[in-house]
Amino acid sequence: MALALFAGVAVALLAGFPVAFTLSGVALLFAGLGVLTGTFDPAFLTAFPNRVYGIMSNETLIAVPVFVFMGVMLERSQLADQLLQALARMMRRVPGGLGIAVMIVGALMAASTGIVGATVVTMGLLSLPTMLQHRYKPSIATGTICAAGTLGQIIPPSIVLILLADVLSNAYQQAQLRMQVFVPETISVGELFAGALFPGLVLVALYMLYLLLLAIFRSEAMPAARDMKDEQVSLLSLLRLMAGPMLLIVAVLGSILKGIATPTEAAAVGAVGAMLLAAMQRQLNRVTLRETVYQSAKVSAMVFMILIGASLFSLVFRGFGGDEQVQSLLTGLPGSTTSVLLVVMAALFLLGFVLDFIEITYVVVPIVGPVLLAMGVDPIWLGVMIAINLQTSFLTPPFGFSLFYLRGVTPPEVETSAIYRGVLPFILIQLFMLALLAWWPGIATWLPERLYGS
Repeated sequence: MALALFAGVAVALLAGFPVAFTLSGVALLFAGLGVLTGTFDPAFLTAFPNRVYGIMSNETLIAVPVFVFMGVMLERSQLADQLLQALARMMRRVPGGLGIAVMIVGALMAASTGIVGATVVTMGLLSLPTMLQHRYKPSIATGTICAAGTLGQIIPPSIVLILLADVLSNAYQQAQLRMQVFVPETISVGELFAGALFPGLVLVALYMLYLLLLAIFRSEAMPAARDMKDEQVSLLSLLRLMAGPMLLIVAVLGSILKGIATPTEAAAVGAVGAMLLAAMQRQLNRVTLRETVYQSAKVSAMVFMILIGASLFSLVFRGFGGDEQVQSLLTGLPGSTTSVLLVVMAALFLLGFVLDFIEITYVVVPIVGPVLLAMGVDPIWLGVMIAINLQTSFLTPPFGFSLFYLRGVTPPEVETSAIYRGVLPFILIQLFMLALLAWWPGIATWLPERLYGS
């Protein structure tokens, strides 16, 4: 029944039903069947109100709508547009300069907003026409935009990392209780942010190295944009444009990492800072504020409805003994912890084709997380690996979500196959980053150990 429940949810999602109501509706349907067949104890459902209350009162999750507000407000401030134009003009004589400018702005947008869909769409609308106009090969232009947009998965402050920290903290406590540790430790958002910071920066550096090598050896595919108008851009004006987003990132991320503020408090500071930046750009008005609040409420409602649906799904799944079946399956695999990790990572990668990161975080990770953590896997390292893994699946054809986001804003003359070809080198870079992180876990664990001793 547990396996049939999981399969039923997958089929309903592929059929196009809304995620939140699919999780809860299919779970209730199977719970009813289980009660009729005597395979499910309805007492499990009595815990559901407490779970809903736990979601409502979770202080960590309060940061989600505030960070969404910050990201949407920054998106409407037009800072990304101005910064992209300034960087492109400054690097106009360099082959591949426009592509590198897109990657830099994408990284800044990712660190400022943490919303993958918004970053991909914004960068696609702003930069793709310019790149095509300057004779960039369509596959290279679209691949660069997709890769830059998905950096919001791994570069903090990221909504993905906030949700992962909440789930991994619960999974880590369950794993410790199974190991007879009755005073369990927890994982904070700040620790996961610290763990993801260096891998995110290394990933940006690898992306830019690839673009530089491509510009050197295939300059005809990404030529210098020498014919740009208004060429003169001073370093001072560029620094002035970058100062606002950089100060906002330092204020938000620095206050979390140093323990000065909780993620929710830091998100509130970021939201106010985003409004100030929009006001400085003369973009803050009643219409902008209304649209930002509406979009933030819409995204937040979607996130929390999925959390509630996933909570009901996990209750029913556990009622059918699904967690015990998964544990026995994973612990029964031949080989060491490495083989179990490979199986889990492969499963998460494949699930990333059909499920959003929120569903995977709140449906799959609570099932496999306690098993892996009970085997001695470092929770910070595991969280970063999962985030990069999901980021890779977001890029992978034919189902990667980033590809769909970009396809929606690309002109008809750009073929879908060009987008698919363009992201392949970046997928290889992602896989290399996963291998590097597996071989050298210190990339993710060094900074949390220095800051928190964890």
